[in-house]
Parts: sequence; structure tokens; C-alpha cells
Amino acid sequence: MNDLVAAAGELPTTLLMGLLGIVMLADAVPLIGVLVPGDAAVLAAVGAGRPAGGALTVAAVVAGCLAGWSLSFFAGRRWGGQLRDSRVGGWIGESRWTAAETLLHRGGGRIVLVAPFLPVFNALLPLAAGGLRMSYRRFLACAAAGATAWAGLYVALGLTARALTGLLPGALNPTVLTMAVGLLLAGPVLLATRRRLRAVTVTG
Repeated sequence: MNDLVAAAGELPTTLLMGLLGIVMLADAVPLIGVLVPGDAAVLAAVGAGRPAGGALTVAAVVAGCLAGWSLSFFAGRRWGGQLRDSRVGGWIGESRWTAAETLLHRGGGRIVLVAPFLPVFNALLPLAAGGLRMSYRRFLACAAAGATAWAGLYVALGLTARALTGLLPGALNPTVLTMAVGLLLAGPVLLATRRRLRAVTVTG
């Protein structure tokens, strides 16, 4: 794993950002997303330390997320009921599907905006939003804002982690170190963020 991350850090910038966008697209797809370490991929990209890497990373993440969520949204609009009754729907679980619809009924666009911060639901909410016939323009605007906020948070964590790794002794690959330290930093930060977001969306 370390060798794979280190090798990714040596890729040309354009290829690295393209690969990151593909990873984030996969991360945004139901079922597949739970197997894709999107947060680690963002931190690894920041750890590569390219010029303007933060801005490019945010752009790649947002583009990949919006592509994946849009696919899910239109799949939900076209085949929502069929998917829900299919084997795929069974794998997702009726309870999760119902919970996603309840969140959307309660919070609408605000829930789409905070979706990137909600594990599992981040991939399911676009599918449910399409099935509920939410306006795609509204969905896209909220999704873009949410993806930008999520990407910005992880880029900030990655830059902080990279600065901290510069203080550590040894010759470990900076991309690997940044990813490891960033994930450690992300735990408490995202836990506090998710609690706050849930409180806002439930009571707001």
C-alpha cells in the first residue's frame, strides 16, 4: 500500500489530478463508494506537494464528486423504484434508503450540501434525490457547494499534515506520511463537524 501511494505521488500533475477525479467519481457511487478511500486519496494528492496543488486538488475532487453524484441522481430519477426493488436495493438496505429520503424531505438542499460529510449517505442521497424528483439545478448547486467545502477541509488537513511531517525525523516518503498524519487529524475534526452538521440539519 505504501509503495502504491508513493508511486502515485510521483505521477505527472495532470495524470495525478485525473486519477484523483476518477477515484472521487467512484467514491460517489453507491456500494462502490464504501470500498474507495476518497479521503486518503485527497491527502495523498496534497502530500505530493505540487505547485498550486491545493487548488488543483479541490478542483479535481469537486469535478469527480459532481460527475459521480450526477450519475447517481439521474439513475435515481430514471430507475429509482426499480433499483430500490432490485438486488442492488437489497444490498443498500431499505432502512438506509428510507433514512435518506427522510433526510431529504426534512432538509432538502441543505442535506445535499452536507452530504459529503456523512459517510454512506454521501453516495445514497443523490440517488434518493433523483427518485424524489428534486430539481437538478438545485441539486447541483448544493452538491457543488458541499463538495467544495469537503475538499477544502481535507486539503487544509493535508497541508497541515505535510507541514507537520516536515518536522519528523527519518526519510519516509512525504506523500505516505502526509496521508497517515492527515487521517489522524481528520478523525476528531470530522467527528465534530458531522455532529454540528447533524444538529443544524435536524433542528434548522
